[in-house]
Amino acid sequence: MQSTIRLANREDAAAIQSIYAPIVTETAISFELEPPSVEEMRRRIETTLQTYPWLVCDEREVIGYAYGGLFRSRAAYQWTVEVSVYVHADHRGKAVARALYASLFDWLKVQGYATAVAGVVLPSPASMALHKSLGFQQVGVFHRVGNKFGAWHDVVWWELPLQELPDPAPAPRALPEVVKSGEWPAPVTGAYSRK
Repeated sequence: MQSTIRLANREDAAAIQSIYAPIVTETAISFELEPPSVEEMRRRIETTLQTYPWLVCDEREVIGYAYGGLFRSRAAYQWTVEVSVYVHADHRGKAVARALYASLFDWLKVQGYATAVAGVVLPSPASMALHKSLGFQQVGVFHRVGNKFGAWHDVVWWELPLQELPDPAPAPRALPEVVKSGEWPAPVTGAYSRK
């Protein structure tokens, strides 16, 4: 079946919420304790898209998503972006997350980001393997930083250089500016391989 990776929109909120809700309620992968509503997810998508890409893998329905977000608010961090990816349980192990991340990194490069960072809650062997396979380097572990389901959890932090930037570097461009310029990556079709 043909898949497309594209920018998310407000109409994707219900599908995205349905992917994320079981991750919140059934795992420690997310440190949220209650799943956000569809309306809250819609708000998050719209807020994120004001600055960063939020992508979905669409196969007649949304089967996964990835997005960038603020790493730290101080100005010197502006070239670093925190990234996340989530895939519907029925589509894991089929390279959907890899395809979403690859597309997300293309967007982030066009915007002018230098480094992507990601936090992975332990234990999470699939997520650890994904980040390592994409060239992320493990840079540290925050021990016992989250408590969920009556247990303390560690978070491994990863970094990935996206591109070399000049010094001084221009500020990254907000997503709407990139979209308006027409420089953005085209939607990716046939984005992942079934196994």
